[in-house]
Amino acid sequence: MSYLQISGLSKAFGKKQVLDGLDLDVRRGECLVVFGGSGSGKTTLLRHIAGLMAPDAGTLRLDGRDLSEQGPESRGVAMAFQNFALYPHLSAFENIASPLRARGLDEDTLRQRVQETARLLKIEHVLTHLPRQLSNGQKQRTSLARSLVHKPPVLLLDDPLRNVDAKLRFEMRLEFPKLFKASGATVLYVTQDYREALALGDRIGVLEGGRFQQIDTPAGIYRNPRTRQVARLFGDPPINLFEVTPQRVAGGMAVEIAGQPLLLPDSRTDLAGQPCVLGVRPEDVIFSTAPEAGALPVALEAVMPINVRTVTLLKAGSVEILASRPEDPELAATRERVPGFARLAPGRSLFFDRATGARL
Repeated sequence: MSYLQISGLSKAFGKKQVLDGLDLDVRRGECLVVFGGSGSGKTTLLRHIAGLMAPDAGTLRLDGRDLSEQGPESRGVAMAFQNFALYPHLSAFENIASPLRARGLDEDTLRQRVQETARLLKIEHVLTHLPRQLSNGQKQRTSLARSLVHKPPVLLLDDPLRNVDAKLRFEMRLEFPKLFKASGATVLYVTQDYREALALGDRIGVLEGGRFQQIDTPAGIYRNPRTRQVARLFGDPPINLFEVTPQRVAGGMAVEIAGQPLLLPDSRTDLAGQPCVLGVRPEDVIFSTAPEAGALPVALEAVMPINVRTVTLLKAGSVEILASRPEDPELAATRERVPGFARLAPGRSLFFDRATGARL
C-alpha cells in the first residue's frame, strides 16, 4: 500500500521547469533512493515533501493525509542536509536534542532518547564536543542523529555522504540499511552516486527531465533499464553501446561491428532490419584467444585491474569495447597487444531505439 503519495507535482523557477507532473508512490518502511544528476530536481522534491517549498501544481499525501495545508512542523517529516547544518555554538548532544527541546520533552526522556540515538550511530564519545571539534564523519552522524531522535515516520536525506571521504562513504553504505530498518522510518535518500543507489535502495527512482524515468529494484534498474540513458547512468565501467542493424543469418541473428559480423546469442528476429542501439554490460563481453564461431575478431589493447575484477579494453577496428571478468592476475600482467575474439553472454543483450532511446 502507498504510504507517501505524490501526484502531478510541478515546480518551475522562472522559465526553468524543475519538476514536471511528477508522480511517486512510496511504501511504508521502505528506502527509496532518488537518483539523478545535478539540477535534476532531487532536493526540490525533498523540500516539497518537508513543507519547505510550495508546489505550482500537484498533491502530496502522507498516510492518507493531504499535506497541502500542513506546515513543516506538523508533517512528521525530518530532513538531513548534505552540509550538516549543525548549530556551531551547541555541543553534539544539544544539536541532537534540539528537536526534542522544541517539542517540550522532559529532561529525563530527552537524555535517554539522545543517548539511544547516539549509541545507534556510534557517537556517544563526542556528545560533549562542539561541531568544530568533530570530524566530517562525526558531523554527518550528528546531523543524522538529530533527524532520527524524535523517531519521525518519514526521513529525508539530501546526499548525506557527499562531504565525507571515500572510506567513510563505504562504511556508511554498510551501516545505513541496518540503521534505516532499526529506525522504522520511511526513507527518501537523494544521491548522485550510482553505487550508493544500488547499495541502499529497496527501490531506485531515476529522476530526469522533471519526472521519474524509471522506478525499480536495484537489480531491475541495472539489468532491465527502460531507456538508454538509464543504462548509461549505472555501471563502472560503463555499458558498451553500438549502433547496429540486426540481420538474419545462418544460425540466428547477427550484427555488424567495425565491418565484422557478431552472432547474437539471443533470438531477436523482431528486430531484423531495424536500426537500433545494442547495449552490452562489460561483464557480459567474453574475451578469448581461441577462435569461436560467430565471435568478433578483436585485439586486447589495455588491461585495468579494478578491485576484484579485471577490466580489458578490446578493439574491433576503430571500435572500442570494454570487457570485465573476475580477477585474472595473468591477464592483468599483460602489457602487449593480444589478438583474440569477443562474444556475448546469452540473455544479456539490450536493444534501444536510436531516436528515442527507449528499450526495444
